Amino acid sequence: MAVATCAGGGLLPRKHLAPLGAMTVAAALTLTGCSDQSPKDPPPSPSGTGTRAPLYEELPAAVKKSGVIKVGSDMLYPPMEFIQNGKPTGVDPGLAEVLGRELGVRFQFANSAFDTLLTGLRAKRYDVVMSAMSDTKERQQGLDPSTGEKIGEDVDFVDYFTAGSSIMVKKGNPEKIRTPADLCGRKVAVQSGSTAYDLLQSQQCDEPIDIEAYDTHDEAQARLASGAAVADVADYPAVAYAAQTSGGGKDFEVVGEQIGPGPYGIAVPASNNQLRDALQAALNAAIRDGSYKQVLDKWNVGDGAVTDATINSGT
Repeated sequence: MAVATCAGGGLLPRKHLAPLGAMTVAAALTLTGCSDQSPKDPPPSPSGTGTRAPLYEELPAAVKKSGVIKVGSDMLYPPMEFIQNGKPTGVDPGLAEVLGRELGVRFQFANSAFDTLLTGLRAKRYDVVMSAMSDTKERQQGLDPSTGEKIGEDVDFVDYFTAGSSIMVKKGNPEKIRTPADLCGRKVAVQSGSTAYDLLQSQQCDEPIDIEAYDTHDEAQARLASGAAVADVADYPAVAYAAQTSGGGKDFEVVGEQIGPGPYGIAVPASNNQLRDALQAALNAAIRDGSYKQVLDKWNVGDGAVTDATINSGT
């Protein structure tokens, strides 16, 4: 199986990062270090394409006209999404392909930093965001989770997966870390804008956690690998994949239980309920015909499967 990390950028803590805005990188960008190996693809869905697809008529007129749903995604988060052989791959691109067959349109991925994705969505650079994004009330309501202040328009989520945050440490767990409380007073790497970042900020400690936030999970993982941080906190699928694959499984391990499991959702502007409802119908069709399960099983994340696609079920 592939080595988990594809080459990332420099290792600058959040306080040193210049704002990236909504800079979008072509999804065809090849990332050094990605393996050519991948799990076996699921068989094609029997659904048609274009106007022959079963749910084509459910789409908004603008999407029918373009034939494309533009997707914002942080493509450095295996196994959920990453670039392999110059193409988007992973759970989310796999599910997008299944949804495209149900809807009769193509999903076109654009790569951008995770904490710029909702800004890009609200600016109409994307039709949706599909990037292992946790559905939370703050994101639904356009609120800053740390201040509660309104920072953007409302967003709806079509929920399709369940996962929590987990702690990854060096193999053998030399610092004896088991719980978030064990991170107090320690240097911990995390991806900026993630729910794991919010989790670390909310942890009650006598001595605060020294949080180093990075644009990508690859950068946070590299910080742990170098010994500059005692842990990397991220969503369970990402750290489980890294622990399984990096260094042939000899570099890292995941400790403790998943923290605060909740839904991942496809983010859609709250004003576009027609596209939201079409995506929900396509996901439920994929769940019923088994193509949804095939994608999750391909990447060994079947434990996060849902039995029904819901709207805004995050808390």
